[in-house]
Amino acid sequence: MTRLIEDLPADWRDGLFLGRVDIGRGPIPTLVRGGRLIDVSERVPTVSEAARLPDLGRIQGRDLGDLEEIVLGARGDEGAGGVVLSPVDLQCIKASGVTFAVSAVERVIEERARGDLNQAQAIRQTLAQRVGADLSTVRPGSDQAMALKAALIADDLWSQYLEVAIGKDAEIFTKAPILSSVGWGDQVGVRPDSAWNNPEPEVAILCDPTGRAVGATLGNDVNLRDIEGRSALLLGKAKDNNASAALGPFVRLFDDDFTMDDVRRATVSLTVRGQDGFVLEGRSSMGLISRDPLDLVGQTLNANHQYPDGFVLYLGTMFAPVEDRDAPGQGFTHKIGDEVTVTSERLGTLRNRVTTTDKAAPWTFGVADLMYSLAARGLLRERAL
Repeated sequence: MTRLIEDLPADWRDGLFLGRVDIGRGPIPTLVRGGRLIDVSERVPTVSEAARLPDLGRIQGRDLGDLEEIVLGARGDEGAGGVVLSPVDLQCIKASGVTFAVSAVERVIEERARGDLNQAQAIRQTLAQRVGADLSTVRPGSDQAMALKAALIADDLWSQYLEVAIGKDAEIFTKAPILSSVGWGDQVGVRPDSAWNNPEPEVAILCDPTGRAVGATLGNDVNLRDIEGRSALLLGKAKDNNASAALGPFVRLFDDDFTMDDVRRATVSLTVRGQDGFVLEGRSSMGLISRDPLDLVGQTLNANHQYPDGFVLYLGTMFAPVEDRDAPGQGFTHKIGDEVTVTSERLGTLRNRVTTTDKAAPWTFGVADLMYSLAARGLLRERAL
C-alpha cells in the first residue's frame, strides 16, 4: 500500500490543503495545516461550503493529528485508518478541451481518422508540421487566428477542434456529475468497448460560486479517443463514464506562497506503468497553454451560467501519447492494471490504477446519500456565511 504522505509535495508542511476523507462515519472536509489533519465538518459540512469561506485557511476544527502519523489509504486498502476521497463534493465537475496546440492537432487526427487508430499515424505525419507550428504561436480569437482559420479552410484543413483551439470561445463541457469523481489511489475506468484511449494529466482549479479561484489540484480526464473520434457528438460517451474523472490528492489552497502564477508555471508529468512492462512518460508545461486559466474560469462562470455550489475545472492537457505500445503504428492505449501517476512539484502526485468501467466500483453514493449522512451526524445547520 502506498501511503498518501508519500505522494504529497515536498513542502506539504508549509502549504494549506483542502480535501475529503472518510475515517469511518462518512465523508468529512478536512484541512491540512502545519502538517496536521483537521476535521472542519462542524464548521462546514462539505467542501463546497468550505470553499465559500474567505478565511478558510484559518478556521478551526477537530485536530486529528499529525498527517505523517495517520495511515490514510485508498478504498480497499487493508490497515488504513481512513480513506482518501476525491477532494470535491457538490461542485460541478467541468473541463476545458483543446487548450494546447499539440492536443488540437491530435483531436483533428482523431476526427479525420474517425476513431480508427490504424489511420492515425499517416494523418499525423501530414498534419502535425503544417498545423502545429502555426497554432503554437497564435492567440485564440485574435486577428492572426482568424487569418489562419481562413487559410486552413482554403486548404481544406479546418476542423471543429481548431475552432475551439484558436477561436474566441473555449471548449467548456461537463466532465462528470457531482460526487462521481474518484480520488487518489482509486481505480479509473475505460469502457471495455474502447480500443484507443489515454490518460489526460491536467491541473484543475477549484472555484467558489462567484468564480473566485480557491486552489488547484491534479486531475486525470480519462479520454476515449476512438469514441470521440467517430463523432464529436459522442463527447459525453467518451468522457463521462464510471470512474472516468480522477482528482487529488488534495486541493492546494492559494495563499501568499502558492498563487495562480504557480499554476501558470507548473510542469505536469505523467507516468504509465503497465503489467506488461510497458512504461510511458511525458510532461506538459502549463506555460504553453493557449488560454489563461482565469480566462477559462471566466468562460465557465459568467452572466450566462452560474454554479451555486461552485465548480472544479480541468484546464486541459498538451499530452497526447502516440508511442507504440504493441504493433508499430498502433500508438498507445490503456490496458487493465496500468498504474497512472500524474505529478506536479507544488501539488504532489495523483495515483490511480486502470480497470474497465464495468469492473470499477459502481457510483452509488449520491446527493441524497450525502444529505442523509450529514443529517445523521448532526452536521446540517444554518449556513456559516
